Amino acid sequence: MRTELTEHRHEWLDDEAGPVVRPYTLTGGRVRPSTDGFDLVAYVLAKPDPDLAAYPELYPEHRLLVELAGRGTPVVELAADLDLAVGVVRVLLGDLLSRGLVAVHQPPRATYLPDNNILKAVVDGLRAL
Repeated sequence: MRTELTEHRHEWLDDEAGPVVRPYTLTGGRVRPSTDGFDLVAYVLAKPDPDLAAYPELYPEHRLLVELAGRGTPVVELAADLDLAVGVVRVLLGDLLSRGLVAVHQPPRATYLPDNNILKAVVDGLRAL
């Protein structure tokens, strides 16, 4: 379920030329978040009524992430809504998490992994179709 955000497009976007600023510029060249990595399906939830005015250094994308995460949204959906690479969104979310503006809820780890023979049988069955 993708949210249409026509009024929330990038500030640094030229409709004819595409992005004017490269995505790594938003992250200051960082490729990893300041905290542990985020799973693609981890839910991000913004803190209630965050005071964004106290953080003038935040980019518009940071502010939009906080707005979108108000309803609890997976990392991958945030990336799709912002039309940014998942790696960039993870770095921006790390910034927000370190400032206490969002909380991240990781999915539970799988306690049981299927046997390789079962996986091979599934692949063979799919190929037979």
